[in-house]
Amino acid sequence: MKKINKDNINQEVFDLYDEYAHNRIDRRKFMERLAVYAVGGLTMTNLLSCVMPNYDEIQIQKDDPRLTTEFITYDSKNGGGEIKGLLSHPAKVKKKLPGIIVVHENRGLNPHIEDVGRRAGLAGFISLAPDALTPLGGYPGNDDDGRTLQRKRDKNEMLEDFIAAFEYLRNHPKCDGNIGVVGFCFGGWISNMMAVRLPDLKAAVPFYGRQPEAELVPKIQAPILVQLGELDKRVNEGWPAYEEALKKNGKVYEAYIYPKANHGFHNDTTGRYDKEQAQLAWKRTIEFFKKHLK
Repeated sequence: MKKINKDNINQEVFDLYDEYAHNRIDRRKFMERLAVYAVGGLTMTNLLSCVMPNYDEIQIQKDDPRLTTEFITYDSKNGGGEIKGLLSHPAKVKKKLPGIIVVHENRGLNPHIEDVGRRAGLAGFISLAPDALTPLGGYPGNDDDGRTLQRKRDKNEMLEDFIAAFEYLRNHPKCDGNIGVVGFCFGGWISNMMAVRLPDLKAAVPFYGRQPEAELVPKIQAPILVQLGELDKRVNEGWPAYEEALKKNGKVYEAYIYPKANHGFHNDTTGRYDKEQAQLAWKRTIEFFKKHLK
């Protein structure tokens, strides 16, 4: 099937998918409303192929010889118990490395987030990408079922799972103890909250994630790099208050709002992906970690 140019897709289609992906409408309502935009040369198949994930689009293959990757488990005493995660680092490690926790969206550890974990490994870090769906059997193989499962877990218990991942990675023999976190959507909120909860966290990079309450901001010690898409009205509405609190409390932060970028613009498996902006955001992410994880 011919690939559709996303510039030919009405912005309302991406906004509609955002509603669906964040459980504001069910699949039936999503399909009903999406059908309105299947006009002219655009079919429902075209539209779905543009917004739904295609996990053939990963960048770093699982068996990339430059990397050592393996699934590990660790104990999350205050969260979901035993949690599975993908550990990645350069294949030839001669010294201890700084670490990065990679936090998934609201659908578990899917192939895209595994890929992001491998990218962090290739950048010279030891990364751990946990699956908060582990207590429910793990990522089920598709995002629809993944979202359904994740709604069954308490978000604060999942936060404990990622805090436990921080402790696991900090004590890993290949890690130098300097840890940062990067997360996307739900993972962006987790990244912000890990900065609130962990005084020893060295850096946090929330991509289009919900912000902590203003009264929690004084607890943040880590430098923050906030990455937002200009068209992401749902998440961006909370940014001004967060920035005001960061400034008021003298916190170290950087923030970028990427022009004409949607929520999820970094995810290269969906039509919301903006290659130019995503590559710039990832470059800034790695530079931020190299600066602060020392």
